[in-house]
Amino acid sequence: MRISLSSMYEYRGKQIMNTIPAAEMIQDTEDAWLSGALGEDEKYAQIAPDNLEAMLNESLDLQPISIRLEKSLIDAFKIIASIHGVGYQPLMRQTLKRFAECELKDIARGMAVDMAAKREAEELKHEVQEKKAA
Repeated sequence: MRISLSSMYEYRGKQIMNTIPAAEMIQDTEDAWLSGALGEDEKYAQIAPDNLEAMLNESLDLQPISIRLEKSLIDAFKIIASIHGVGYQPLMRQTLKRFAECELKDIARGMAVDMAAKREAEELKHEVQEKKAA
């Protein structure tokens, strides 16, 4: 089997060889995907490495979790996601990320206000003590 140079690619520093003969390679274009020339024929399918999911999670810094949610909440996310043209799971991930970022900012703001109030109270206490000593 002859392999063309275009059938060699690099993933995370490792050379991966495509096992499709160069003569049968289909140009990777949007039309090829939309028409089904790419992605729908079993003869072009390749077995993914066993560790592909772990490699994807690592490269995207993702950690799979299991969570139980109300069906109505999932349905609501599916409706919102379809309106925006995205998947519901990425939408949930983005929603959780935005919530966590806002909460952390709110907590930091609250801590800063508390620290300023304590500092002001200490300064006031110090002034009172100085006046009593005088």
